[in-house]
Amino acid sequence: MSDRVSISLDGHVADVMLNRPEKYNALDMPMFEALGEAADELAKKPDLRAVVLHGAGDNFCAGIDIDVFTDPQLRIDKTLMAPIASSKANLFQRAAYAWRELPVPVICALHGITFGGGLQIALGADLRYAAADTRLSIMETKWGLIPDMAISTTLRGVVPPDRVKELAWSARVFDATEALQLGIVTNIHDDPLSAAREFAQDCAARSPDAIRAIKQLVNEAWHLQEAESLALEAKLQLGIMGLPNQVEAVRANLEKRPPRFAD
Repeated sequence: MSDRVSISLDGHVADVMLNRPEKYNALDMPMFEALGEAADELAKKPDLRAVVLHGAGDNFCAGIDIDVFTDPQLRIDKTLMAPIASSKANLFQRAAYAWRELPVPVICALHGITFGGGLQIALGADLRYAAADTRLSIMETKWGLIPDMAISTTLRGVVPPDRVKELAWSARVFDATEALQLGIVTNIHDDPLSAAREFAQDCAARSPDAIRAIKQLVNEAWHLQEAESLALEAKLQLGIMGLPNQVEAVRANLEKRPPRFAD
């Protein structure tokens, strides 16, 4: 993995940072590749229980690096736009969709500029905590493009279609307060990174079996027919009920002590 993305671990929680602050963490090809590689690396950690995703410097991510459009060595063709071997998503989509694919909670901390592909990366997370100064935009029409980094899956069911069209057609910049009203961000915090880390640790202290199953349930069941949703609930519950971590959760509560969960 390149130095575009850094990973550090604090117990069961991973801290993932877009690390190109001098360019507002803009997305060039090494950044696209590094984001997917970071998610792949984390997916191999059986003891991982939560992820905090954020940007270095004063901004989360300014979106596409305009040098990508003028790079004579880069040719974006059908090969690059095809799904990669390990995912439903292509290289560009996976910078955002990989966080949805991870089975553990991903909490994204936003501040400053969060434009275009940067916003789409944030939408791949499960929760988005924003600073009051965060500025957001679905900006792709500025470059004559459509938003194509998995937004059709991550924003579906969150924002009504007419509002998505209005934001995407206009490419206008909106603030954290409007983003909260739309449901694009989960909460506004004075220090979104600290809030994200605190919530990630809270998730990590709960049964990892239940936490992972809730993510799967919400991500999958919300788009199924009712009978299929009910069946998935039952299947996931049967998969964790009576197992050591569920039994430990009950014992710890009854004994009024912190639980000790297995990975």
